[in-house]
Amino acid sequence: MNAAPDADRLPPQAPTLRETWWFWLKVGCISFGGPAGQIALLHQELVERRRWISERRFLHALNYCMVLPGPEAQQLATYLGWLLHRSWGGIVAGALFVLPSLLLLIALSWVYLVFGSTPVVAGLFAGIKPAVTAIVLQAAWRMGTRALCNPVLWTLAALSWLALYVLQAPFPAIVLGAGFIGLVGGQFAPRYFQTGAAHKGAAVTHGPALVDDDTAPPAHARFSTRGLLGVLACGLLLWALPMAALLLLWGWDHTLTQMAWFFTKAALLTFGGAYAVLPYVYQGAVEHFHWLSAAQMMDGLALGETTPGPLIMVVAFVGYVGGHTQALLGDGARLYGGALAATVATWFTFLPSFVFILGGGPFIESTRKNLRFTAPLAAITAAVVGVIARLALFFAQHLFWPQGMEGHFDLRAALIAAAAAVALIRFQRPVLQVIAACALVGWGLSVLA
Repeated sequence: MNAAPDADRLPPQAPTLRETWWFWLKVGCISFGGPAGQIALLHQELVERRRWISERRFLHALNYCMVLPGPEAQQLATYLGWLLHRSWGGIVAGALFVLPSLLLLIALSWVYLVFGSTPVVAGLFAGIKPAVTAIVLQAAWRMGTRALCNPVLWTLAALSWLALYVLQAPFPAIVLGAGFIGLVGGQFAPRYFQTGAAHKGAAVTHGPALVDDDTAPPAHARFSTRGLLGVLACGLLLWALPMAALLLLWGWDHTLTQMAWFFTKAALLTFGGAYAVLPYVYQGAVEHFHWLSAAQMMDGLALGETTPGPLIMVVAFVGYVGGHTQALLGDGARLYGGALAATVATWFTFLPSFVFILGGGPFIESTRKNLRFTAPLAAITAAVVGVIARLALFFAQHLFWPQGMEGHFDLRAALIAAAAAVALIRFQRPVLQVIAACALVGWGLSVLA
């Protein structure tokens, strides 16, 4: 009777790297629900169930990932895998967190392009598109209620919205401008540019953990300048080799080379998560390079919401559609051309995240203090709210007036979007449930039409 309580007072046995392979593959296959759901899943599995890491160490790692550009849930998985099993553990964790989603999105993207015009698939997407508009609106609402805590930050959000809507300013300019405002404002009016690190609060005890509160950092987690330079050199090499291969094979103006460069820049601008970088991806992929249409971008976001893995995996859909429609490897190899483009987009999007974690992790472990958002980051987060709101408005315009503002108003799409927004914001229903319900409604209306 007392065996279980006694066992709970002892730290668990350390898993082998092979055991963690299967664990991270499982996580990559079931990590639905966006960043919040994925972080909750990691907490449940690693802190509560397996006790591989303590609550405080988990939150310490999460706070670091929250201030980095890139997908925080994937970076958190990389960090925890690295902490347990050195660099290879981090690479395995981060890669398996993404790989199932990449393979699934390649398959779904092929189905979408080949069979997307059939009545059944078209009806399903007629319901999913309004849900996507509501999901983006919910993202702006959630981030706004969390980040806009004073009139100055509200003003920054409004200015970023106007900069996109009226001036059509590029997303990087908005990020840099907001960062500069925060840098200056933090010096003269710091109380308006202060936000706490996410997920702070009192630590909860779940029993002794393998990496507990007082566990000393292992040898590989101790900071050294040599180790940092080694990670930076490896990261630069892993970026330069495929980029050089693309340049030698196809030249700078080829679609694959442009995708590699474009998604490298996107990876360094994703402060605030996937929704924050979507406007930048839209500006480049739809308006500048014409890899896909605005309607296809909405469909890709819908597929990204319904598959496991980070939402930023929508870049794989963007890459696939661009590679497939442009027949990069020939007309008879559209599937392979799309798959190659999706892989290129994914590689250059996620590579910086591994460098941030493997290079910066030892320094973070050496500090063992809760991180705080800097004033520039607070300003950037506020601007991102306005950017996401602009994205929601853009999607709504294209959805409700498919032939332009002078054309007919799609009342059915507007009603579905409104119902989805109420379900998400007011009743806080899971995203997958809302998408499934809207898809069924869209299919049903197409049958009755």
